[in-house]
Amino acid sequence: MDQVLPLAADLLEMMLTETRPSPIPRPANEADRLAALAGYGLLDTAADADFDLLAEVAAELCGAPYAFVSLVDADRVWHKASFGAKVKQVPRDDDYCSWTVLEDRLLHIPDLAQDARTRALSHTVGPPGFRMYSGANLITSDGYRVGALCVLDTKPRTLGAHQLELLVRLARQVVALMELRQRDRELALALSAMQRLASEDGLTGLMNRRALIEALQREVERSRRMGSDLSVVMIDLDHFKAINDRHGHAMGDAVLRGVGSTLRSGIRAVDIAGRYGGEELCLVLPETHAAGAVTVAESLRVAIAAQPYEDVLHSVNVTASFGVAAFSKDGRNSAEQLLRAADEALYRAKTGGRNRVVAAA
Repeated sequence: MDQVLPLAADLLEMMLTETRPSPIPRPANEADRLAALAGYGLLDTAADADFDLLAEVAAELCGAPYAFVSLVDADRVWHKASFGAKVKQVPRDDDYCSWTVLEDRLLHIPDLAQDARTRALSHTVGPPGFRMYSGANLITSDGYRVGALCVLDTKPRTLGAHQLELLVRLARQVVALMELRQRDRELALALSAMQRLASEDGLTGLMNRRALIEALQREVERSRRMGSDLSVVMIDLDHFKAINDRHGHAMGDAVLRGVGSTLRSGIRAVDIAGRYGGEELCLVLPETHAAGAVTVAESLRVAIAAQPYEDVLHSVNVTASFGVAAFSKDGRNSAEQLLRAADEALYRAKTGGRNRVVAAA
């Protein structure tokens, strides 16, 4: 009797093993393959009508009710497009496409329930009860198999040679679309970088003078149209020439970088900070009246004075003077007039002893 129980347990384990999906082997070039897949930037992206169309065409060509554009990730198969079912992802060891990437071009299984590789997979033994699978590899220009264009049916059947060849050719079109989307993304990133270079001051990371004035002009027009508040703050670093003369331009650059960082962290996302010229900086504060702008300026004045600025050899403290001007409620002052008024207030702050905030009269 004592020997019966272990035998029953062994039998149960054998039965469970027979119905449980086994781990699917990984390609020998798995690390490079995953890197190639990641380079396309498609995983977890939104639906794309062009990929959906290719999945639908594959289903139509093969007379199949289901089709997927599948990307085989490290531990999952993620569907960029689907036709006939809305399944976003499946564990890699439970998906047919994981077997496809082990083949050279395609994998065709006329009856999934009769194939040792697939008869225990969830979608074979459970809903929707797939029986036929055909998947053509998505092969990159470098030769990596990153996924599959596949069609499925709930009835066992064999696709014709011509249908399989068309599926392979259509898979090439999927890869061509993947590469087009990759180029589009790279172009968008390059354009963004160019725009940033064109509008950004390379030292402080703030807007350069041209971009700053353009932004101010837009805000003036918006305030005039909406009747909303708008303020401008001009900032000048006190005795900045003496810092350059005493410690060198590397120290001066470190100060400008540090003050730029202080300004960025001390203003709202809607506010605009720019380098007006030399050691002179400027803030554009939408929806902000004069008293609010003075409060912001005072907070930044204290933050700048409290922060030590360092290069490799030196550490210095600096102060700054601030001039504040607000857009007039009658909407008659221009961007140039606002800047001039803020600059005049800044001049009074400097002649009045520096390290202070002065508002335009």
